[in-house]
Amino acid sequence: MPMLPESVTAGREQQSSFWAKWVILILTKLYDFNLGSVTESSLWRSTDYGTTYEKLNDKVGLKTVLSYLYVSPTNKRKIMLLSDPEIESSILISSDEGATYQKYRLNFYIQSLLFHPKQEEWILAYSLDQKLYSSMDFGRKWQLMQERVTPNRFYWSVTGLDKEPDLVHMEARTADGHTHYLTCRIQECSETKRSGPFSRSIDISSLVVQDEYIFIQVTAGGRANYYVSYRREPFAQIKLPKYSLPKDMHIISTDENQVFAAVQEWNQNDTYNLYISDTRGVYFTLALENVKSSRGLEGNIIIDLYEVAGIKGIFLANRKIDDQIKTFITYNKGRDWRLLQAPDTDLRGNPVVCQLPFCSLHLHLQLSENPYTSGSISSKETAPGLLVATGNIGSELSYTDVGVFISPDGGNSWRQVCFIFEEEYNVWFLDWGGTLVAMKHTSVPIRHMWVSFDEGRSWSKYSFTSTPLFVDGSLVDPGIETQIMTVFGHFSLRSEWQLVKVDYRSIFSRRCNKDDYQTWHLHNQGEPCVMGERKIYKKRKPGAQCSLGRDYSQTVVSEPCVCGQGDFECDYGYERRSNNQCVPAFWFSPSSLSKDCSIGQSYLNSTGYRRIVSNNCTDGLREKYMAKMEKCPGKAPRGLQIITTDGKLVTEQGHNATFIILMEELDFGDGIAVSYANFSPVEDGIRHVYKSAGIFQVTAYAENSLGSDTAVLFLHVVCPVEHVHLSVPFVAIRNKDINITAVVWPSQAGTLTYFWWFGNSTKPLITLESSISYIFTVEGMNTVTVQVAAGNILIQDTKEIAVHEYFQSQLLSFSPNLDYHNPDIPEWRQDIGKVIKRALVQVTGIPDEQILVAVFPGLPTSAELFILPHKNTTERRKSSEDDLEQVVEVLFNALNQNLVQFELKPGVEVIVYVTQLTLAPLVDSSTGHSSSAMLMLLSVVFVGLAVFLIYKFKRPSTALPPQTQCSESSPRVQK
Repeated sequence: MPMLPESVTAGREQQSSFWAKWVILILTKLYDFNLGSVTESSLWRSTDYGTTYEKLNDKVGLKTVLSYLYVSPTNKRKIMLLSDPEIESSILISSDEGATYQKYRLNFYIQSLLFHPKQEEWILAYSLDQKLYSSMDFGRKWQLMQERVTPNRFYWSVTGLDKEPDLVHMEARTADGHTHYLTCRIQECSETKRSGPFSRSIDISSLVVQDEYIFIQVTAGGRANYYVSYRREPFAQIKLPKYSLPKDMHIISTDENQVFAAVQEWNQNDTYNLYISDTRGVYFTLALENVKSSRGLEGNIIIDLYEVAGIKGIFLANRKIDDQIKTFITYNKGRDWRLLQAPDTDLRGNPVVCQLPFCSLHLHLQLSENPYTSGSISSKETAPGLLVATGNIGSELSYTDVGVFISPDGGNSWRQVCFIFEEEYNVWFLDWGGTLVAMKHTSVPIRHMWVSFDEGRSWSKYSFTSTPLFVDGSLVDPGIETQIMTVFGHFSLRSEWQLVKVDYRSIFSRRCNKDDYQTWHLHNQGEPCVMGERKIYKKRKPGAQCSLGRDYSQTVVSEPCVCGQGDFECDYGYERRSNNQCVPAFWFSPSSLSKDCSIGQSYLNSTGYRRIVSNNCTDGLREKYMAKMEKCPGKAPRGLQIITTDGKLVTEQGHNATFIILMEELDFGDGIAVSYANFSPVEDGIRHVYKSAGIFQVTAYAENSLGSDTAVLFLHVVCPVEHVHLSVPFVAIRNKDINITAVVWPSQAGTLTYFWWFGNSTKPLITLESSISYIFTVEGMNTVTVQVAAGNILIQDTKEIAVHEYFQSQLLSFSPNLDYHNPDIPEWRQDIGKVIKRALVQVTGIPDEQILVAVFPGLPTSAELFILPHKNTTERRKSSEDDLEQVVEVLFNALNQNLVQFELKPGVEVIVYVTQLTLAPLVDSSTGHSSSAMLMLLSVVFVGLAVFLIYKFKRPSTALPPQTQCSESSPRVQK
């Protein structure tokens, strides 16, 4: 039994602590619930690892109330204390491990501090009034850097990536009211010295600077676009699978040159999908669907994903399947997942009947938000392969019948800890993971703890206090190289803190020698290669009651393996099918990768596979699966575009307009180029914010004893339009008028002007209405373009309409599983229409130019199949109609026999059905009615999606405010 010192008492309501080799500092605060504030604080210091404590209130000021304790991460001797801002604004600085202090008054109130990761004297301070200050002498002098900085969105430079070590990344609101990403050096942060690495404004609370990556978010048209900069390169837009359509997003991890992101998609509520990126953080592929999520104490989102420490590539995740939560494990960073095998025997040695996949082991994966408790699962870098977790055996995760389980081999096998752990316990690692210490997590007082030297096979009971203690937590040396811990709590609900030092050194009889170790092989269900390596570790033999010590090394052998199929994941745009092959997703065209490629250049052509990041395999399939450098293919001109450098479709008179084109010659349209400058002074005036769109009469009235005067202006207030969707029929009859509608988002944009362009016409039709009727006189594919003007904003959309003398149509329906994956947006309907058309052509052999599929908006998912006449058949009308009837019969037979199917994604097979038993009659231009017999798809698109978050797992998320939309207002004159 270890020898225990006397208890040390202190103020008991709140507590924080710090370890520095043999020094422990503890700050306690007394919170008065009646006053709703902290009224007293005490600072305690121990220099003998917690055997005795000295109270330092006289050294910091007897009346000083302290709020926070900080330690320089690069020099543990330097300590900083903050006073309670409700009483005074000052800091206390120590350079001798907290023995003595100097007090400095401040002219601002500190909310948080950020220490430089390399320079011990450099600190950033964030004030309560959203100002950012910097100090280069450990807080003795401060300099204002920037105002209107977003909370928790400021970062120090990263060594090896940023050119200047004193560079600061920050998100701040500038004078124009927009939020921007700014950088500057701490001594050179005037407006002229600041720079904006991203040219446009960004969403508030979206900047994240983490390892080699910088993330920002820009919302437009109700959808968030994410951008990433890798190693300070120019920003690139993040590419998720086309129809992930996230409504929430968190950055989980950026370790090992790869980004883990959790995305809540449009059809999810309490789960997230896990995505994993390429090295640059641009292209993301799906790793696991429907991962459980929950809310933390501060309202932050917590994803049930746990990375096993000490061995790269191993993750545990709780996944929701058919309303059940099940625990899965991966050994190759998310490429393959499997259920956990339950232990062979229970606590009493009886065989456990648990057959996969109906029964398995399920674990609680929450990390503790209290730094003084262990959480529901633990692993350590210094003890690779050893996991301790609470969970249960059965068909799903349970919160009632739980126990403690231990795996000694990285999650391959598990055993339940003996009968002492039928309740919830905290488990800590000591002596570099060679010793496990367990203490009951309970609301009643306790006096015992349990110690194991053989990875939890057997446990010894020890008393750490003579009087039962309400335990609130334990302080364990962050280095875990010692056998000392401090338990803190109180004897009764009204007593003060009790600090108990527990010294386990007397338990260890000696230091371990080579005969006390054994080796074990890391594997995945017998497969010795994990993440492309074969690794052998050493650990202490069960029952060897010796101390590992600081020089303990775990890895014995590490050698690369030959690359196999399990070392490669599907590349962006590809999905793994049941035959384990990566094939293009229905929305992805592999040829699109070369669209920006010119003749004479080369590009990397993906094979559909990419090696898992941080996988160290060599040779084998590496050459077969790696992307191939190929010459850019020659191709006919297609998709010709002309855009402006700023992406806008309007420019001001007198300003340069720069165009980007894909041709050798550009006609500017007016024949001349004129520029001039007009400067006029602008003075401060009366400001007013209009909350609705419309035309307003603004009146100024002045009066004195000699008379009065009035001035009037009519002000057009518009809500900027962000998107327009052109709703047109897919097929129209020649020489019959059709209705065309432009749907604008947001819908309450005020007075709009519509410019309609048909075919190759050079003059538009101009209307104030969003709909127009038009007659097409030429057969074939006809183009319609609408431009919508609102103030100085101009946006456009273009569609094609198939115009024919006659056609036939048929309504289609689908197996119900398609509805779950239908986000009901135009792009998805277009892509699905192409997939259905491809399936029809493949089954029937009918030329694709004779088939057109239009998917309807809304649920359940339905569509219309158009059967078109063959090209150049107008002259032989009668025979062509007969040919069309034959095509219809072939299609009808294939659909009735359920031969038309397509795989939407792995495991989702969709069947196409005929909705009606009879086809729609032949539609042509000889009928007497004036309206065209075709389908008009009216859809309201770009509905506002919820804003997104970029979140690192280790810090609480900050919710973004909801987007504001312009309120509805008809054009009107108001006084």
